[in-house]
Amino acid sequence: MTKTCLVLVDPQNDFHPGGSLAIPTASDDAKRISDFIRANKNRIDDITVTLDSHHRLHIAHGKFWIDEQGNHPAPFTMISSEDIEKGKWVPRTNMKIADEDEVGTGPMLDPKVFPRAKELYDEKGELDLKKYCEMYIKMLEEGNRFKFIIWPEHCRIGTEGHNVVRDIDEAIIEWIDTTGSSVTWILKGHNNLTEMYSAFQAEIPLSKMTSFNQSWFNRLRQFDRILFAGQALSHCVNFTVRDLVSKWPKNEMNKIWILSDCSSSVPSFEESSACFVRDMTAIGCQVCTSSEAFSFAITGENDNE
Repeated sequence: MTKTCLVLVDPQNDFHPGGSLAIPTASDDAKRISDFIRANKNRIDDITVTLDSHHRLHIAHGKFWIDEQGNHPAPFTMISSEDIEKGKWVPRTNMKIADEDEVGTGPMLDPKVFPRAKELYDEKGELDLKKYCEMYIKMLEEGNRFKFIIWPEHCRIGTEGHNVVRDIDEAIIEWIDTTGSSVTWILKGHNNLTEMYSAFQAEIPLSKMTSFNQSWFNRLRQFDRILFAGQALSHCVNFTVRDLVSKWPKNEMNKIWILSDCSSSVPSFEESSACFVRDMTAIGCQVCTSSEAFSFAITGENDNE
């Protein structure tokens, strides 16, 4: 029997109309996702939900930064390493960096994970945050994956915007009640010093918690069909799947599916989505609508559903 996992990437209120970083068509996606779950409750063996989970003073939020007058950058401001070097934008002077990502998980800036951390502390053991930020953004620029951008404050832990959107939440509850299963939750983005578009690892891993999630990867290996949906196709769905396929066996790419009608782009990033879909199709991943996901067997598998 084919085992199926549905991965819902960041299906949270803040990414839906009315939220702080709303994608205009996300509610339509959510309706199709919830319909899909209800129609296939007994075919879906596992649901994994990733949650963007930020503090207010996250590096990609405006309150982290100030200019010479003490003003914060507006949402969608681009900040370069040169901007920091010249003092156009710098981290706020009263920033207090926590020792750990979460209690008991180890340093937020761990030299074992991020060896260059040793360059960032003075003789008193204090972190030079401006130097770190310049280094961080320069590394992003050298990686050439995207430019550093200030986002509207979103998915702040404990707020309504952090919660799963109602349509999907209600469908998940029905799936739980029908199957007796529980959701697997993956939180990402709560290290204030790095971004985490991918649910597998941060853009620049700094700690144990932001390094590649090998345990989750190993868990996904048990499934024959892994379906991806959620927000946004241009960003978190994109980079989560890219990190997954970077380690996935090349002869099993057909087990990874993208539900094309259950995910949308952040406006103005449509080309990123198109490039992602082209790249995944080229390596053998499946791209289909939610109504097609169970309509045919996986190549090389006996689907006895």
